[in-house]
Amino acid sequence: MVKRTVRLGVLAAVSVVALSASACGGSQPCAGFGVTSQIGVMFLQRGYSDLTGASYELCAGGRCIEGDLERQDITRISLRLPADTGPDLGTVRFRVTPEGSSNPEIDASSDVKLSRQSDGCGGGTYSEGLAFTKEDGLTTKIPPRVSAAWRKHIESLAQPSQSS
Repeated sequence: MVKRTVRLGVLAAVSVVALSASACGGSQPCAGFGVTSQIGVMFLQRGYSDLTGASYELCAGGRCIEGDLERQDITRISLRLPADTGPDLGTVRFRVTPEGSSNPEIDASSDVKLSRQSDGCGGGTYSEGLAFTKEDGLTTKIPPRVSAAWRKHIESLAQPSQSS
C-alpha cells in the first residue's frame, strides 16, 4: 500500500510540473512561457567620454532600476514591470551620472506605448525596447548602428577568450 501511495504521489507531482511547464491546461505547450512585462534600453555609449563606473537609472510605470556602467560600447538595461501592466505605460526616464558627480550627463525621457507579447496561450504581457544614442536620444525606433553594435557585442561574447 505504501509503494502505491508513493507512486501516486510521484505521478501527481509529475502531472503538476507538466501542467506548470506548459503554462496552460491545453495539450500543446505554450510557446511564450516566461514572457514578462518589461522595458529595455540599449545604450550606445559612443560619443561620450569614458562612462565606466557611471551610475544609471531607468524608471517607468512607477518603478526604477539602478546600476553602474561597465566599459563597453553598448549596454542593455531592463526594467521588469508588473504582470498586469497595460499598453499605456506613460513616461520612461533614463539618466546617466558620471562617477563622482551629482549632475547627470544624460537625462532623457520619452512617452512610450507598450507592445503586446503573446504567451502562446491566449494571454501575454506588454513590453517595449528602446535605444539611447547621443544623436537620437531616447527612442523606440532602434537605429541600425545600435542593432549592429549589439550584434557585435553578442558575437564577442560567443568568441573563445584569448588567454596566454
